[in-house]
Amino acid sequence: MGLSPARPSYNGSYLIDAQWAGRGRRLKRFFAHLMAEWKLVILPALLKWGMWGVGAVAVLDSSSIPVPMDAILALYIWKDKPHFWLYCLMAAAGSAIGGLLPYALGRAGGELFLLKRVDRAKFEQMRDRFRRQEFLAVMIPSMLPPPAPWKMFIFASGVFEMRVPGFLLAVFAGRMVRWLILSLLVLRLGPGAVGLVARHAMVAILIVGALAVFGFVGWWMRRKRSAKQLEREKE
Repeated sequence: MGLSPARPSYNGSYLIDAQWAGRGRRLKRFFAHLMAEWKLVILPALLKWGMWGVGAVAVLDSSSIPVPMDAILALYIWKDKPHFWLYCLMAAAGSAIGGLLPYALGRAGGELFLLKRVDRAKFEQMRDRFRRQEFLAVMIPSMLPPPAPWKMFIFASGVFEMRVPGFLLAVFAGRMVRWLILSLLVLRLGPGAVGLVARHAMVAILIVGALAVFGFVGWWMRRKRSAKQLEREKE
């Protein structure tokens, strides 16, 4: 009587891995379908609303789904030149509102996230440094074109508990400056100005970053001088 071939044994971990792999494939298909629907259906539908659609797209761009906002704004501004400032206004307002999502994520669990990577003393130092110039720490990144890591600064503003009104104002002001400059370029050079901005994005980031550093150093030196003067007056 022959021996029957041994059946392969499947342990529990193998079955769990297979289940997670299947879920991963389903999620991948779901998000691919969602992005296709977004590009082909949702985005064109929103953009039919004119300046209101620009505001809605800016909300999504800042909160979750990346969108080429500069290119979208450039086309609207070129088609409706007298109202360019309204498109900038709606986009800046939408971007500020959409930024509340990464801000809230940072506020909810960002401290624990950072404390896994830095010790408590380093975290307190980072928070004190941020709070001294929190408005500029949010406004300046909001002025910069991609690939500036804007959401990282927005997440940090939530971690370090920046007040919501100041946060909204800083994002709005930075975005308004950015898109007003873009508008002036588009009105002068046409929609192709977006390509010009994209080609020189890193240069713009470096220049603004250097100006921010020089501004902070100047502010710190003035503060130090004023502190010394107060000490002399007390003496």
